Amino acid sequence: MNRATPPLRDIASRIIVIESERSRSPEPAPPAEFQIPERLRPHLTTLMGNGGYRALIMRAIALASPGIPWMRSISISVDGSVEGFLPLVETLSSGEIYEGKVELGAQLIGLLVAFIGEKLTLQLLGEVWPELAD
Repeated sequence: MNRATPPLRDIASRIIVIESERSRSPEPAPPAEFQIPERLRPHLTTLMGNGGYRALIMRAIALASPGIPWMRSISISVDGSVEGFLPLVETLSSGEIYEGKVELGAQLIGLLVAFIGEKLTLQLLGEVWPELAD
């Protein structure tokens, strides 16, 4: 099993907290179940196109799946959105869902670090989530 590193998991957890705080605000929350890939998608598709983004997110899912078996049930649509998650919600605990979101987000961030470097990844994350500041 190739779990994401603790620093990557920490960043992903912090982003999920930021996103849940946003969803409690009067502003509309993103409709996606997986906030990190959904919020990064417009930026990454501009950079690498739909096909490149889909390949990246599918690789993140493949890396997350050994530790999160239910992750194998989700897929990526042509436009890059995550599909197949809603039917799983009824069978999973909130802890399992949270763990899956953290692992997928951390794996995605780790792939970005590997492909574009730490500095550009942090810059991108800072643009999407300015609250991350540090």
